[in-house]
Amino acid sequence: MKPVYESNGYVEQFVLGKGDLRFAVKDTLDIAGHQTRAGCPALEHNPVAPQHASVVAALLAQNCQLTGKTTLHELAFGVTGINPWSGTPVNPRYPALIPGGSSSGSAAVVASGEVDFSLGTDTGGSVRMPAACCGILGFKPGYGVLSRHGVMPAQSSLDCVGVFASDAAVLRQAMTRLGVPVGEPLNALPAMSFIPAASAEIDAILLRFLEQQGIAPQKAELPNLDDAHRAGLTLISHENWQAFSPLLASNKVSPDVASRIRAGADVSANALDSAEQIRTEFTAQVDALLAKTPLLALATLPELPPTLEEAADPLSVVNLTRLVRPFNLSGHPAITLTVGDLHGRPVSLQLVAAKGQDGLLVQAVEWLTGRRQP
Repeated sequence: MKPVYESNGYVEQFVLGKGDLRFAVKDTLDIAGHQTRAGCPALEHNPVAPQHASVVAALLAQNCQLTGKTTLHELAFGVTGINPWSGTPVNPRYPALIPGGSSSGSAAVVASGEVDFSLGTDTGGSVRMPAACCGILGFKPGYGVLSRHGVMPAQSSLDCVGVFASDAAVLRQAMTRLGVPVGEPLNALPAMSFIPAASAEIDAILLRFLEQQGIAPQKAELPNLDDAHRAGLTLISHENWQAFSPLLASNKVSPDVASRIRAGADVSANALDSAEQIRTEFTAQVDALLAKTPLLALATLPELPPTLEEAADPLSVVNLTRLVRPFNLSGHPAITLTVGDLHGRPVSLQLVAAKGQDGLLVQAVEWLTGRRQP
């Protein structure tokens, strides 16, 4: 693969299958006969995959057409989506802004209308964040709901295959074809709790949007939200060290990604135990709140998406995941929906549901987009 500095989102285009829905997949998912390179020069000569990832095979068997593989933040270990080797996608709706990471290309090809939906992966917000940056829907199902067989890295306690779409009806079709049941359209939205956790301006926009839909959410708190974000960072650091440290010997991993992989070697057993304790406590807090209201609502991003220039230092934007990463730790399904703009940048609402209630989030987005005023 030759270096590509700007991209429409694809690293490789081809056509597999026939069907009424077109989709693309992040280049961490195996496609039979094609390399899986995860946006990393160290994997440039990876052998071709012998078979499709399970989710890809399922979609091809359900009347969907695959159009290619999409670029990403190198090794899916970053939040900006900037990748000078496999391509940094232009954000189709907000060209000055980052496309978001790590599933940057999968978000971009949906936002541009090149496909009906796409697949990404979400370990710490890597579907919901690029969806929020590009102004589309991004759905992270509950942990383990969609198979990770044939997905890089092979082992993760946080990562989920997720789905991007511009339209809630298409999202319903995609999830149904992936075997996730979605009930009939809702006549009314269930009660929800709202977690004020973003900037005052963003939270005000979200609450105003909900009010316009006739929703008066209960104000609530998740005391361990910030601790859960940090625990998620600890676990991904450790797990990515285990998965990717052998690649460092090639000296072909970019310096910033390599440094973060190396940092995982220093995660102690005590730090891992503490992170797992926080996982248990935070999961219980989310479950308790969802026992009171079937939905939780909060901002997807605590701040507005940065421009490419503002995001030049990858470490300066890692806290953009502090409202999405906690639900990777807890394993709850979560979805993002763009509801407005502020200073020319998108503002997105995140909804969270109980485990096993993935379909409710699709129904909720259908209801909200169906009522939203133009």
